Amino acid sequence: MALTAQISFLDGTLSLIHIPLSLYPTFLQPILKVLLPQSRGAPELNLDGLTLEKSRHGFLNISVTPLECSVVCHSSWAKAVFEPVIRQLPRDAAKSVSMSKDAYIVLSVISAGMDAGSRVADLTSPLALANIPIFFITTYYSDFILVPAKDRQAVEKTLLSRGFVFSDDDSSSFTSPYHHSRGPSQSSSLNELPNTPPPSSIPELQERTFENLKKRNVVPYIEPNLLLVQCSGRENKDTIGGYSERPSTFHHQNGHGNHHNRHSSHGPCWADTVDTKLYTGLVSALVSQPRFLSITLAQEDPPSLLLDRNLLGIFGDSLVGPTTEGFSLVPIFLDLSSLPIEATGIVSGVAGTLVKELHPGTVVDNGRRNGGQEEVELSYLSTARAGAVILGEEVSVRAMGVLKGVLVREGK
Repeated sequence: MALTAQISFLDGTLSLIHIPLSLYPTFLQPILKVLLPQSRGAPELNLDGLTLEKSRHGFLNISVTPLECSVVCHSSWAKAVFEPVIRQLPRDAAKSVSMSKDAYIVLSVISAGMDAGSRVADLTSPLALANIPIFFITTYYSDFILVPAKDRQAVEKTLLSRGFVFSDDDSSSFTSPYHHSRGPSQSSSLNELPNTPPPSSIPELQERTFENLKKRNVVPYIEPNLLLVQCSGRENKDTIGGYSERPSTFHHQNGHGNHHNRHSSHGPCWADTVDTKLYTGLVSALVSQPRFLSITLAQEDPPSLLLDRNLLGIFGDSLVGPTTEGFSLVPIFLDLSSLPIEATGIVSGVAGTLVKELHPGTVVDNGRRNGGQEEVELSYLSTARAGAVILGEEVSVRAMGVLKGVLVREGK
């Protein structure tokens, strides 16, 4: 059965920011300022990267993990909100914070009916084989793939050469045919050293991945007693062209005795277009410096969250998704701080190997799976200097065995 995935470039250029956890309290205020973009009434924050009618980010990811705090935001917000804080730090502290020198653009992948591992296989394997560096973020609704803006033409050429086609109505969109016989996720993030000739096949890519990770002493690990839930902000029926926008019910009386919406001359303000209960929970969670919380905002999608199960109580009934006790996820972390940001291929190598090894007897050939076995439910979160493979509790135990077998040197 063939399925169609819609793949498109989102507007804007993005920056990736790494913040060490020791400096998280220092950066809490700029993190909240980016999350709550109240640009009206704040001229200094009339920046690019927000939709004009709703003052909402085209793309934003804020992730707090046991390894780091990572922010992906529009380059103008990185420069205006984060750079001044970095400049005020002592020299040694400032050096520990990093901001990507190159601008990134983001691909949105939307495909119903396919698990997170399979629906990006056709896209990410050719990019990995073309040695194009990628960051990959799975959300509740979509997958997002960040690539360097300077590589946009190479990305388009690679996709076209592998059978992707532009849609009729958008020169920045592709349509990709998917099949249930497709193999494991071949998505990419950080690994292959820059200026290395690209691998000629997926098996070669996987072999290089683990060789380089071993050289850098990258060892997978699981945080004790950390269980995650992937969910979403609640969608409202009463919307103003968005996921949970609510009409303002507050009015004022002018001097002529007529009632008008208080924002009638400018349209709804940001607070009128979001679920304030959800955002109150997000602020509360961020102020507490959570053990794990990843928030993704993207155009018309409701906010997507991947969070520590212990944080659910903060959000009340503002979340939807599999939040019951039986639906917990386990992250397997990879500390990639010793690798250059230009490196490529980790998710493709790691995820591809996991899917293959967790199905003994399955044969994977050029991205196709034989045998008709059920695919592993696997997702991935790239942060500035790390990655996390996200799996179900039971599968995560077997996955750790697979990764230790290929990454941990004998005697350790």
